Amino acid sequence: MQVSVESLGSLERKVTFRVPSERLETQVGGRLREIARTTRLKGFRPGKVPAKVVEQRFGEQVRAEVLDTLLREGFDQAVRENELRLAGQPQIAPDGEAGEGELAFTATFEIVPDFGEIDLEKLTVVRHTADVAEDDIDRMIENLRLQRRSWSAVTRPAQTGDAVDVETWSQIGDQRLPAEGAERGTTVLGSGAMFPAIEDALVGLSAGDEKTVEVTFPGDWRVPQLAGKQAEVHVKVEQVSEQHLPEVDGAFIRSFGVKSGEMAQFRTEIRTNLERELKGALMGRLRREVGEQLVAAYSHVELPPKLVEAEARSLLRQTLDEARRRGQNPEVGADAHQGFMEPARKRVLVGLLVGEVARKHDLRLDPKRVNETIRLIASTYEEPQQVIEMYRNDPKLMSGLQNRVMEEQVIDWIAERAQHTEQPLTFQEAISPQG
Repeated sequence: MQVSVESLGSLERKVTFRVPSERLETQVGGRLREIARTTRLKGFRPGKVPAKVVEQRFGEQVRAEVLDTLLREGFDQAVRENELRLAGQPQIAPDGEAGEGELAFTATFEIVPDFGEIDLEKLTVVRHTADVAEDDIDRMIENLRLQRRSWSAVTRPAQTGDAVDVETWSQIGDQRLPAEGAERGTTVLGSGAMFPAIEDALVGLSAGDEKTVEVTFPGDWRVPQLAGKQAEVHVKVEQVSEQHLPEVDGAFIRSFGVKSGEMAQFRTEIRTNLERELKGALMGRLRREVGEQLVAAYSHVELPPKLVEAEARSLLRQTLDEARRRGQNPEVGADAHQGFMEPARKRVLVGLLVGEVARKHDLRLDPKRVNETIRLIASTYEEPQQVIEMYRNDPKLMSGLQNRVMEEQVIDWIAERAQHTEQPLTFQEAISPQG
């Protein structure tokens, strides 16, 4: 096989493969003869299937498999001999300039930029620490009580903590929203589910009461017709309900899978779950800390443009998927991914640097850490062993998990060698979304 490498720019390469047709057909013929000796087809004795029948049945598939193997071998050879480090997957296509008696293909791809010496000691990283305290467990138990609360209608005025069934409609100049009737919904006062001024207006109202409140909505308000507008919002209370929280007794504890119904065991399991959540939150903070330092130190390095664009399109798809899950159906233009180019660039830069650190320092995946992560994930399900087996039997699922664990290993490794300080946080601070 003839292989040539051509530079298409500072970070793009093209590899051309030329495979003699005879070599392809020789390997295909050998593979078909193997199949003929072992295959079983209805109407033929084993090993007696005519070559023409074998060719008709398996020829196309075998030819594709053999050609794929030859191309991969040639591509891997070119990558090794030219010491190329790929950034992303190659695009392989037939080459129209194939000579007589040969097949020609080209593979275009981008390569990892040269970061030079990656000096980790010049990075300054803040490593956050936190522990699960007893009051964190108490707070979680209260949250679980809230999840199981019941409601009963009352005739008194609404107060914080009550559920209010309410009708609303808005007036903006001559425009009424909705044009006819009213929107109906239920909100728990103090939950922040409604616009604060509207929620405040409901406090003190009883079933049947009505009120009009002047509201100025922010420019990014979720209802486009109201965003940035001043409106008169009319509210009518249909029903006020007060909450009833369940007692934390044996039955309540058993309803969460603690068969003994004992408070000590309940708190132990809650602590385990909170510690798992905390570990993930602290790793997220460390990943962000290290990432910001790497971006600041290496933002001058040229990145593979196609890889950055692909990441931007991926971020756009994630945003659109999330919007659709919320019931929205946003329309976007063909260049909508441009708005994600900067975060995409940062993600690609950090990802490539993490990969380079792992390569240069020969960091290997820790199987013990993989097993620990699988067990932690599985422990959140009712049948942990089934989840463990699912991961072990699904190569794609396991590969994704291994990539995640490897990234965390490298992030830890970088943080240990950077200049770092520890900053203690409370559990609530640690798990809160970061701005």
